[in-house]
Amino acid sequence: MSFVRFARAALVTIALVAALALTLVSPAAAQPSPTVVLVHGAFADTTSWDPVAAELRGRGYTVVVPDNPLRGPGYDAAAVEKALAGISGPVVLVGHSYGGAVISNTHNPNVKALVYVAAFAPAQGEPVQLGLDPIRFPGSQLLPPVLQVKVVDDAHAIGGRNLDGYIAADAFHRVFAPDVSDATAATMLAHQRSIALWANLEPSGPTSWSNTPSWSLIPTGDNIIPPASQRFMSGRIGAHTTEISASHAVLVSQPGAVADVIDTAAGS
Repeated sequence: MSFVRFARAALVTIALVAALALTLVSPAAAQPSPTVVLVHGAFADTTSWDPVAAELRGRGYTVVVPDNPLRGPGYDAAAVEKALAGISGPVVLVGHSYGGAVISNTHNPNVKALVYVAAFAPAQGEPVQLGLDPIRFPGSQLLPPVLQVKVVDDAHAIGGRNLDGYIAADAFHRVFAPDVSDATAATMLAHQRSIALWANLEPSGPTSWSNTPSWSLIPTGDNIIPPASQRFMSGRIGAHTTEISASHAVLVSQPGAVADVIDTAAGS
């Protein structure tokens, strides 16, 4: 009986030591969750990401939403890279709309995945406007009178002035975000920011998607970037692609679905 008691005690001791070892080792061995960086597009500001950011934070992610100046892919990518430089550990970099052109021009070794949400993914030397080519990709409603232009103060432009584009107030809900409520569309309109027309014409630089795994979420009801254009760009970059019945404002109308794609990219 004494031998049996001794054996049982030994087994209990071994189990306790093993459990303690797991407790001490597992946290150190576990890979940290990546920080998710969300880059907004044209005709919007950082608040456009609020629903997705809330969803991701609820899932335990650290989320950073830098300002996108909307001046041109090179300038804007440099602004985003400043935010990336302050983040230690892996990053999932996400771009909506024109923000896709911006993340395509960033180059930070911590970025482990790119996610394109209703976004442009231009090739090197290619302007964003080519993704709206009405011959190859008909369907965009981003044309006058929906698209309006105005002269704005711009310290970075020659002479301190620039020509910007924006969506007319009476077309914003119908064209940009038809699947959100009137109240939500009104809030989005109040936060609309214009984009330099040059931003659509500036040739893209060397692309980050050439050596970074990519994911793409394509809303089939997009009135801004035709779904056919998004499919072409997504296929060209070899992105893991998901399609969803939504508008260009899918990040506002269906934040859970957007967060799901980001979650998949983060866990890859």
